[in-house]
Amino acid sequence: MQPAQRPAQTYSPLYFLAALGAGGLSVTFFMYLMFWVPHIGRPVPVFEDITAAFATGGLALQIGITVAILGIATMAFMNVKMLLWNVSALSRFRKTEAYEKLRNSNGETTLLAGPLATAMTINAMFIVGLVFVPQLWSIVEYLFPLAMIAFGAVGVWALMLIGDFLGRVLSQGGVFDVTANNSFAQLLPAFALAMVGVGFSAPAAMSLNTTSVGISLVLSTFFAVAALIYTVVALIIAFNSMLHHGTAKESAPTLMVIVPIVTILSILFLRQDHGLHTTFESHAIAGETMVFLAQMIAIQVVFLLLGSVVLRRQGYFKDFVLGDKTSPGSYALVCPGVAFSVLLHFFLNKGLVAAGVVEQFSVAYWVVSAVAIASQFLMVALVIRLNRQHFGTPKQTQIVPAE
Repeated sequence: MQPAQRPAQTYSPLYFLAALGAGGLSVTFFMYLMFWVPHIGRPVPVFEDITAAFATGGLALQIGITVAILGIATMAFMNVKMLLWNVSALSRFRKTEAYEKLRNSNGETTLLAGPLATAMTINAMFIVGLVFVPQLWSIVEYLFPLAMIAFGAVGVWALMLIGDFLGRVLSQGGVFDVTANNSFAQLLPAFALAMVGVGFSAPAAMSLNTTSVGISLVLSTFFAVAALIYTVVALIIAFNSMLHHGTAKESAPTLMVIVPIVTILSILFLRQDHGLHTTFESHAIAGETMVFLAQMIAIQVVFLLLGSVVLRRQGYFKDFVLGDKTSPGSYALVCPGVAFSVLLHFFLNKGLVAAGVVEQFSVAYWVVSAVAIASQFLMVALVIRLNRQHFGTPKQTQIVPAE
């Protein structure tokens, strides 16, 4: 009998998704501040707006702000902690034979979880700065170029990994195993490209400098288009394989990866529209924005239903979430719930409220908000469960030595 091991001790780059999920949850808590705290003259609330709202607001708003601040701090800390753990673990993993085997298989694209999670951390740290750093907005124009340099470095990292993979599989015949492509795992590169793109789009929505806005629009457009092309191609190839061979059980959560991609690209396009409006006097119509967001929500619901059907039929939750089996791919379950919650807040506030369909803080408003908040806290519970499974105290199990 050998000492029991935590599942995380058998490393996979998919553990970067643990950092990604925590970072995404910090964004869900920021939605409270984004849409409930007044921030006149600014596209996002900052420290001064939050403290003023807490001092003058009612008990309900004070509770909401408190929950948001605690949630952002906790999830941002978890995000950074898990990112650093993964960077260290990946460094050790690169020296093993398992890494070389991974680089010559379909699983090479799991390495894209690295730039994906890193880009999410940059976004999360910007939120932390807005919420906790006084007077940050006074120097924000100096921060935007630095942020774009950071996202540029992550984007180059992602493109190099994608280039290595596509260069290998497209230049050599028969090295891509089509029979093992029976999931949406190959959408991970598109996910990473979209995350870099939404990071690049932030100055378009927030900067008053025409040069910064212009660069932001161009670079975010490049990564958005690249993500869309990769998504379409990967979806078609994967569906064909799944129809022939069924869905790989351990990779079944990837059936819903389209949900976070849709949220990220939707926010990217909203940011671009805001930049075009404030800097280049291109005016968006509230009704058109509402319909656009409704279409994006519809896409998400379709893929959530598809993924739920397959996961339930395969007994995935019983085995890998509630049972004793573990898979690093389980962390992919967090992203859809987080992404749906975030986009639902945008649909409600930037769509329904802005178009005059729903009055802010009405009964209907809180009914829709309750759905978003329920999805958010369900994902908080899932993260706690998965972290306990993969990183908690290991159970005593017999380890069979490899032959």
